[in-house]
Amino acid sequence: MRTVVKIALGFALTLITLNLFAQSARLRSANRAFDDYSYADAVRGYEDFLRTDKKTDPVERKEALEKLAYSYRRLQDTRNAERVYGELVENFTDADSRNFLYYAQALASNGKYRESQRMYSKYAESQSADLRGRKFTVTYMDMNRFYKDSTMYRVEYLPVNSRQADFSPMYYKGGLVFVSARAESGVIKRVFNWNQTPFLDLYFAPDTSALKGIKEVYRNPTASLGGATSREGNSSILPSTAPEEDLPLPTTKAEKFSRTLNTKYHEGPATFFKDFSKVIFTRNNYNSGKSRKSNDGINKLKLFIADQKGKDWGNVKELPFNNNDFSCGHPALSPDDAKLYFVSDMPGGYGGTDVYVVEYNGGQWGTPVNLGKEINTEGNEMFPFIDGSGNLYFASDGHEGLGGLDIFYAELKDGIAYKGVQNLGAPVNSEKDDFGLITDKDRGTGYFSSNRVKGVSDDNIYSFRRTCRPLEILVLDAKTGSPIEGADVRIVKNGSNQDIQQTGMDGTTKICLEAQTEYDFKAIKEGYATNDVLFSTMTQSSKPQMSVSIYLNKSEGTILRGTVKREVNQAPQEGVKVTLRDEKTGKEKTVVTGTDGGYEFEVDPNRNYALRAEGDELATNEQAIGKNKKNKKKVVESDLSMYGTGDVFTLDNIYYDLDKFFIRPEAARELDKVVELMKKYPGMQIELRSFTDSRASDTYNLRLSERRARAAFDYLIRKGITPSRLEARGYGESELVNDCNDGANCEEAEHRLNRRTEFKILAVKGAGEELTGR
Repeated sequence: MRTVVKIALGFALTLITLNLFAQSARLRSANRAFDDYSYADAVRGYEDFLRTDKKTDPVERKEALEKLAYSYRRLQDTRNAERVYGELVENFTDADSRNFLYYAQALASNGKYRESQRMYSKYAESQSADLRGRKFTVTYMDMNRFYKDSTMYRVEYLPVNSRQADFSPMYYKGGLVFVSARAESGVIKRVFNWNQTPFLDLYFAPDTSALKGIKEVYRNPTASLGGATSREGNSSILPSTAPEEDLPLPTTKAEKFSRTLNTKYHEGPATFFKDFSKVIFTRNNYNSGKSRKSNDGINKLKLFIADQKGKDWGNVKELPFNNNDFSCGHPALSPDDAKLYFVSDMPGGYGGTDVYVVEYNGGQWGTPVNLGKEINTEGNEMFPFIDGSGNLYFASDGHEGLGGLDIFYAELKDGIAYKGVQNLGAPVNSEKDDFGLITDKDRGTGYFSSNRVKGVSDDNIYSFRRTCRPLEILVLDAKTGSPIEGADVRIVKNGSNQDIQQTGMDGTTKICLEAQTEYDFKAIKEGYATNDVLFSTMTQSSKPQMSVSIYLNKSEGTILRGTVKREVNQAPQEGVKVTLRDEKTGKEKTVVTGTDGGYEFEVDPNRNYALRAEGDELATNEQAIGKNKKNKKKVVESDLSMYGTGDVFTLDNIYYDLDKFFIRPEAARELDKVVELMKKYPGMQIELRSFTDSRASDTYNLRLSERRARAAFDYLIRKGITPSRLEARGYGESELVNDCNDGANCEEAEHRLNRRTEFKILAVKGAGEELTGR
């Protein structure tokens, strides 16, 4: 049923041009249903025609087979689609090349990857510009990479599912809002012609803790729509909770999400602002009791926004970039509500449906931008979701996968998937359609949709959680073989420092491994030389639990360790590249800090070193590490502080007399510190920000604060700071640090706290690096 939403986004179907001959009444009837997108009726008509009219004209038979196969494809009946496409390409050598693509996709959805590979190869021969043919031909030579995570996740069927389609969950106030075709009243007033099922509405399961899942079991497939069974020899199995007739009815209550949002047409999927005050949702082109169609007579999908009004929703409005002639849907908001990701088949895309992003600022919408060819393909990309770290999950049938729609992950940086896209693999993905995933930022738990249960037109919601694949790390004395207690084990993942764990009395510690990851475990203990061991999960191991050993030798060396912190708040700084250079040999060692900001190096106490820390939007900091020969410390601590773009510092003791803007002596001493900082970092630019208390008028205070900022500006220039590195701005009484606003009864000392100057870092470069211009 989710197909309804998917296909409505891509109604510009590329149908095969057919010669018009005299047609039988059965074929004309089936064609009328097909042209009306009534695919369930079309299937019955074409099957009846092909079964009854045995001596049909070859052209009519080809037409009927093409449209029958296409109808099964649109109904998600992959087994019958495979059967009919197989007959079509076998008996008609002049079949359109797109039939090879659809046949390949149907075969893959039924787990027949070798046969699918051959069809993709045939498609690639005739359509070389479409990369899917070549990509999938190569991919299906080795399927192992899709199963590397298969032992790490447990997937469960949710008891909130109904006998109709349920899909696209979204977090909402401790529960899940999802899309469903269920008819809770038991009376179906309207059905969708496409597949004769009810129209979609938004439903709400208020408590995720009550959604106790049912672990998947397996069964043989049953016959599909149209009365045709699977092709002989098809013995592949599909995951399910039970035989179709015994599928459990919902045991967890779900209620209609909103009587004002749900209409007689399709609603969903939806996404919510982080405070749940607004919802953005998909709906057919229908609002305020009026529906509209495109120029070709289709009711497209549009995105709408609504405000929470008491216990329900109101003020429903269209988003301004909607259009009657193309669809927009599947909304997903970024964690800060500043960007909306959505799907559209608007002109200018790469394939059927693409993922777009549009900025949202103060109630104003920008212009949608296509996410580009790193994300979008010649196929269909849809159902985006943005996790808590701002990274993208989406479904696609154009990127290499197990069949149908697969779920993919892309780490975004400045809106670009700079590491490419990653297929999540089994068991989240299957040979069927898998889509609509939501999860936490660590992908530890979440929910997604799949039609893997029945395999024909039925979508269900599943939960998943990551189970631990443990690794035991044992630290031993290299000479005696005895375990070393209290050794620090630094976990380095894909070249970046992670956390530090400490060994117990038995010399061991344990971690949970992540798939597709290169590890470096570094053991550090005072009195020992550091040592490390490499470990990879890029290849799958059949052992449920593994272990590695790190052997340490006694040493007279010194361990240099420290924490990189942000100067503005002394918080550990992640993602900083820390480099240690031996001043004698010039050799360098480098680590990248993790969430704890920590780093460690083994150094020779008889040598001089230079320590350098650098990162994006951070001023590079360098320190000299001298010889440690005299005190012979085994551990040397050297923390590094870093200044970054956007940091704001309040200058201590820069207060002003009432109605004055002259620099007081104590303020001059504080500004001298700024002078020293800017001389250390000649590439730094700052804004001097001055504020007043609330007394006097707003206009007077604004002008006074501007004079105070200018006074600090002039002082720094007299001390030798280039004017182009400085900006001065007054903010008046706009940002009080206490409650001493207009009319408040405050002591003079309290008012004085508001008469202050701050500086904000506008740009940074490394220590000793000059700016070449703004």
